[in-house]
Amino acid sequence: MTDFHEIRFPTDIARGARGGPERLTQIVTLASGREVRNSRWAHSRRRYDAGVGIRTLDALAAVVAFFEERRGRLYGFRWRDRLDWKSCPPSQAPAATDQAIGIGDGVTGTFQLCKHYGTGIATYRRPITKPVPGEVAVAVDGVPADDPGHVTCDAATGRVTFAAGHLPGPGAMVTAGFLFDVPVRFDIDAIEVDLSAFEAGEIPKIPIVEIKP
Repeated sequence: MTDFHEIRFPTDIARGARGGPERLTQIVTLASGREVRNSRWAHSRRRYDAGVGIRTLDALAAVVAFFEERRGRLYGFRWRDRLDWKSCPPSQAPAATDQAIGIGDGVTGTFQLCKHYGTGIATYRRPITKPVPGEVAVAVDGVPADDPGHVTCDAATGRVTFAAGHLPGPGAMVTAGFLFDVPVRFDIDAIEVDLSAFEAGEIPKIPIVEIKP
């Protein structure tokens, strides 16, 4: 994305933020009282309030500077979601076999990083487009593919690419483990702060929204 800056929002402030995923569901109630429900989005969108993590004037000044550098809503940036930033559970370390990202056919050489949510028939597959550089491990049928001459991952897109001569064979399971950020932008073009109220404990609202793939 040319309108995206590959820089992360200050993690010490993001740690205290509030937010999570949202979906858009259209519900129509029929004359019989039955409901017809339709999901308008293929992927969820995450929203956060960065203001909750601001506790000092220095932190507030850092956010204002970050906001100015992004020109408000103009440029996207990386966000560390402290609940969901690994290919594995929060208490574990990522492993190359964490997430299935594709099945080889001997021809395809590029696979998109993704994370699966749930274990039933309605498992959600979320594309991961902002992996942390240097924190992606790939395996083919459980065997680590760690030679950079054989496989690489684009940290700006989350695409894993195998070099010619090293493509996964037909039926081979391609998996990956990784750390990742969420691509977001500010959802406001103005930050209004009353310093007297801030010093009295009032927290400014600084909404941040995920940029959908």
